[in-house]
Amino acid sequence: MKKLVIILLSIAILAITLIVIDVVVTSLNQDTLSYNTRGDEELDFSDLAYFEQSDYYQYTSSYDAVFPQNVQILLPGHSYIEASEPVEVLSSYEGKSNMLLTSEEGLTTWEVFVNDAGFYNLKLHYYPYPGKSSAIERALYINDEIPFESAKTLTFSRIWGNKNDVIQDIYGNDIRPSQIEKPMWTESYFKDSIGYIQEPYAFYFEEGINRISLEAVREPLMIEALEVLSVQDRLTYEEVKQTYAVNQYEEADSSVTLVEGEDSLYTTSPTLYALNDRTSPLSRPTSPSKIKLNTIGGNNWGVTGDRISWQFTVEQDGLYAISLRVKQKLASGMNVGRNIYIDGEIPFKELESFAFKHDNGWRMQTLGTPDEAFLFYFEAGEVHTIEMEVSLGEYGPLIAQIQSSIDELNRLYREILVYTGPEPDQYRDYQLTSRIPNLVERLQTEKDNLTDVRQALIQLSGSKSEKTGILDTILIQLEDFIKKPREIHKNLSNYNANVSSLGTLVILLNSHPIEIDYFAIHGLDADLPRSKANFLEKTWFNLRSFISTFSTDYTSIGSTQEQSDEAIEVWLSIGKDQANVLRKLIDESFTPSTGIRVDLKLVNGAVLLPATLSGVGPDVAMGLGNSVPVNYAMRNASYDLTNFSDFDDVKDRFMESAVVPYTYEQGVYALPEQQIFLMLFYRTDIFEDLGLLPPETWEDVISLIPDLQKHNLEFYLPVPQTQGSVIELPPNPIFSTLFYQNDGEFYVNN
Repeated sequence: MKKLVIILLSIAILAITLIVIDVVVTSLNQDTLSYNTRGDEELDFSDLAYFEQSDYYQYTSSYDAVFPQNVQILLPGHSYIEASEPVEVLSSYEGKSNMLLTSEEGLTTWEVFVNDAGFYNLKLHYYPYPGKSSAIERALYINDEIPFESAKTLTFSRIWGNKNDVIQDIYGNDIRPSQIEKPMWTESYFKDSIGYIQEPYAFYFEEGINRISLEAVREPLMIEALEVLSVQDRLTYEEVKQTYAVNQYEEADSSVTLVEGEDSLYTTSPTLYALNDRTSPLSRPTSPSKIKLNTIGGNNWGVTGDRISWQFTVEQDGLYAISLRVKQKLASGMNVGRNIYIDGEIPFKELESFAFKHDNGWRMQTLGTPDEAFLFYFEAGEVHTIEMEVSLGEYGPLIAQIQSSIDELNRLYREILVYTGPEPDQYRDYQLTSRIPNLVERLQTEKDNLTDVRQALIQLSGSKSEKTGILDTILIQLEDFIKKPREIHKNLSNYNANVSSLGTLVILLNSHPIEIDYFAIHGLDADLPRSKANFLEKTWFNLRSFISTFSTDYTSIGSTQEQSDEAIEVWLSIGKDQANVLRKLIDESFTPSTGIRVDLKLVNGAVLLPATLSGVGPDVAMGLGNSVPVNYAMRNASYDLTNFSDFDDVKDRFMESAVVPYTYEQGVYALPEQQIFLMLFYRTDIFEDLGLLPPETWEDVISLIPDLQKHNLEFYLPVPQTQGSVIELPPNPIFSTLFYQNDGEFYVNN
């Protein structure tokens, strides 16, 4: 008995000791610079083959590297010289005069005179005129020619924000506001929308008069001006510090200004909305039982070019540091990059693609290097902005190189297929090395390129990861192919799968998500809030969170009325992920705007008919097949929607054909959730390699098939498969399409 008591006391003492140590460590561990990378660690990737293959770098290398300085030429939008489609000059629009409105089609041209030939940047001053809410796209012509391929798709962002302030339901849960367009006058450099090239594009202008043309690809655009600017190298932080000394700026005191991440000024995507984080009791604000919108970013904030802006003020003039409570746990084995703008400009070079290392928990990170914090001068009484934009940074050229290797390896695969077919004979020698020009040399080239990428990824992240593991797999196979080229056909299916894995790697490297709780604008001596909770705080928080699950009415979340007379029961027979999305839409928009509570339940579709016939079915069912509504209508088990007074208005939201499957004896018994139709798509790379044109008629398809089959390729049609004597029930979609196009009908008189 004494031994047991001693053991229990020892365990208790050890646990208490560990808890005390944890509390002390989390209280003292406030090294907010330790997650930063060194500014002098910039890696040299100039040997990548991508720089020789890229259309942009081929374009810039075809001219002398001349960069005239101190040039700033403003071309008002209304000063255009010609337009192929009607444009409109508005005398006044949103506080500005003589603005040029261009439509979704047409080419608009301006002329600019430059004194010195050389490379210049271009900037567009614009207003995202209302359209279809897509990003605005334009193609650029310099002197009537598109300078390089990427200039065909220049993207300009729209501006988004909350429709209203955050409101709460009757239980105190935050209801996320809908995202709406909040257009404003803005400006943007002409740059790579994919993000492979970090700096704005440099365009070559001849001495004298040059023509600049913008061709509409997508969405209308209101243009204030085009600006031709000198290409300049951004100052380093050390150079900016010298200007601080010259201007005699002093460090601010120990005050701290907090800017909540969820209180963004605007974003460039409707998916960048406030999130609920309940992983830490120190998130601001937080609750163990209620939904609190307390962070922003996360998985949604990983697409190149997506930007979030915040604003703040300070109480005194001076030099401030900027820290942020941030979590970067989604992009494992890599750093994610952000271009950081202060008052609309990146203040120095180190804030271009500023790196955030991977770590599983929340942390407080001060912008700077591991040795010092960056300081920024802010004036009191003025509204300042901080913006963060997703940037691929040094990953850009590596992703482009992988994509280039994918294209070449796929090309090799198709060349091999010509001789082997998709299912080669394992015991046959296809003599691929003599039939395919430079086969081994081309494999060796791509192996060398991918080896360079692998090494660069390790240098960037500091270690191997699952991303380098994908490269390791295909590098081993390429090495095997190079040593034993006569056995390539034996592993062709694995080769194709490994090339597909490279495509997955491109997607992984393209995603740069981080999540932000708040910013702290502070003096260097300020006491910052703790970012990590200790054991006792986490235990108490998780315990309360667990207990709350027994009392929370999850079906009523989002209700803004205490005792609503209106409530509908909705049964859903699709996946849980779709149910969660629908639940959010209901809570954020439907219930707040209508006051109608929705009880959403995930059920098996097979129980719907028995429940309906026994009188205990739902008001609405979703996620069912096209045949169900008419099936129920025949049994008088569903309601005719044409009895609603607003049916015609609702019906107009859909294509007329989308409602046909739910029509029975002049009644309509469901509304479509989706409409499926056939669509032709083709591999542009294969068509370019073989010199083929996309078919426009069925005759074109028939004449195309022999050319494809010569290369062991096929044209696919979605025809039902025959198994023995049984054919699947759905009618042949190709036959159905042609049947109806020729005025045929499956049913006569219902």
